[in-house]
Amino acid sequence: MSEKILVVDDEKEITDLISLYLRNENFTVTPFYDSLEAWEATKKEEFDLAILDVMMPKMDGFKLCQEIRKEHNYPIIMLTAKEEEIDKITGLTLGADDYMTKPFRPLELLARIKAQLRRYKKYNTSGTGDDSQIITHGGLMLNSLTHECTLDERPLPLTPTEFTILYVLCQKKGQVISAEELFHAVWGEEYFSKSNNTITVHIRHIREKMNDSFEDPRYIKTVWGCGYKIEA
Repeated sequence: MSEKILVVDDEKEITDLISLYLRNENFTVTPFYDSLEAWEATKKEEFDLAILDVMMPKMDGFKLCQEIRKEHNYPIIMLTAKEEEIDKITGLTLGADDYMTKPFRPLELLARIKAQLRRYKKYNTSGTGDDSQIITHGGLMLNSLTHECTLDERPLPLTPTEFTILYVLCQKKGQVISAEELFHAVWGEEYFSKSNNTITVHIRHIREKMNDSFEDPRYIKTVWGCGYKIEA
């Protein structure tokens, strides 16, 4: 059964182009030119990934992303026509996993979609829940089979990308992991520029959800010029 992808953009040409490329790769595509109609669809249907334009009438992509995140954990890729870094950071903070700036190359978008789906499947595969897939550390518990994360026995709502970053850091606790290594571990492709601060934003958002201090962190520590680590 092919993965089901939601595509939402009020520019019909862009929605149709993305849909064409996805169908050629044997994905099942549900396109919408209206964000409110797409929002209603997310309440009734289950998707494997969503692609959302930022600038849309009625409900913008940020709000739609926020609403989807209340009920679903599947990956979300934002499309933005703006170059401003604040728009990208806003999308990631609201729960998006990745973003692309228009105009974009369809083949690069496809690569990112496939990378997100590979990672999502890896950490959301049904299984028996054996202890080898469960990591615990100082009140933190991550189960890669059920995609559950708790902190001091309270559920910690993480997006798929946030979960993967935290899981990788916990797997390699005691080691310093560079942003480039985290990119490779999360997306499996090295198509991001070295100046991209996506990992930085995700780390900051994870800390906020954990109520962890940047100055004196209990969990994720920044090793300046090197990367991040969780103490063994």
